[in-house]
Amino acid sequence: VLGWSSLLSGEPASPAPSAPAPPHLYSFSLHLSQINKILKKKNGKREGKFAVVRKCIKKDSGKEFAAKFMRKRRKGQDCRLEIIHEIAVLELAQDNPWVINLHEVYETPSEMILVLEYAAGGEIFDQCVADREEAFKEKDVQRLMRQILEGVRFLHAHDVVHLDLKPQNILLTSASPLGDIKIVDFGLSRIMKNSEELREIMGTPEYVAPEILSYDPISMATDMWSIGVLTYVMLTGVSPFLGDNKQETFLNISQMSLSYSEEEFDVVSESAIDFIKTLLVKKPEDRATAEECLKHPWLTESSVQDPSFKVKGALEAANALQEGDAVPEINSDTQKPETEELGATEELIVFTSYTLGQCRQSEKEKMEQKAISKRFKFEEPLLQEIPGEFIY
Repeated sequence: VLGWSSLLSGEPASPAPSAPAPPHLYSFSLHLSQINKILKKKNGKREGKFAVVRKCIKKDSGKEFAAKFMRKRRKGQDCRLEIIHEIAVLELAQDNPWVINLHEVYETPSEMILVLEYAAGGEIFDQCVADREEAFKEKDVQRLMRQILEGVRFLHAHDVVHLDLKPQNILLTSASPLGDIKIVDFGLSRIMKNSEELREIMGTPEYVAPEILSYDPISMATDMWSIGVLTYVMLTGVSPFLGDNKQETFLNISQMSLSYSEEEFDVVSESAIDFIKTLLVKKPEDRATAEECLKHPWLTESSVQDPSFKVKGALEAANALQEGDAVPEINSDTQKPETEELGATEELIVFTSYTLGQCRQSEKEKMEQKAISKRFKFEEPLLQEIPGEFIY
């Protein structure tokens, strides 16, 4: 385990004392602005990082974590400062319950390893693309969206703009029962100050805001556009601007070509549609802020009746009237039987050394990685993070 001072300096990594303080005791936030200025000096471009995430278990406590292995060099370029930026943002948000928690940081000559809180439920993407029976219900999206917005409100209040909010970067603490959210992956995030203007072409095509495509200034409102797209996807399972290729997707975004048709929103409330419309607005200054979204009626209502009951009830009522029967009563509290499956626990394999790519390990690197394996057991990769279809 390394202290923060060794990460910030250019000195070679050295073993920490036998009982080091965890990283969260170090203050990273003071370096955010300085790190961000250096990140901007890349002609407005930034490469996607390459990382592998493995589930690991701390040997002395049995607690589960996710270890994110990140290469310090990629395509001949030093990415170390970008990783440090991500660590700094995680440290800044360590007390927020909706941002993934950073536990410890390790460094070897070729990698940095972030030991993160383990979100057992995986990405919300899985339920966004599931069949309607297994997909999110509107009341689920309501609750999760409140959490997402509370997390984003915290980040924005601390001048952090995420710039890559999408279903793949929102994790769940558990899948069944449906848990809470954790915002992850701050590799594209930036620190925004009122006096500064930032223009960059970056993000994931389906979720980028119009101002990114037109190379206009980025702001906190850029995240709010992505949240509008995210809400649309969570409620319908449909990506509103997705075209057959990247160019068509960009054209759909630029022309605000999206639909609120009954086909996609047949079981979605009018209040939810109105919420999305406050965010998918072309002018950034006209979009709702995270604070304003949290005050929207859709999120302040104590509960939302599942629209499927309204549709089902209307059909039953129509059929009953035709047959001359009494109108059936609609019970919104109808309970469905739930089944729980207990997953089999697999034996964990002790992880001794790991590198990305075929390269020879130095004795020093082997020793440092062995030190990591003394404290953690590692499983097979949970998630292979490769450069996504970013805009550069």
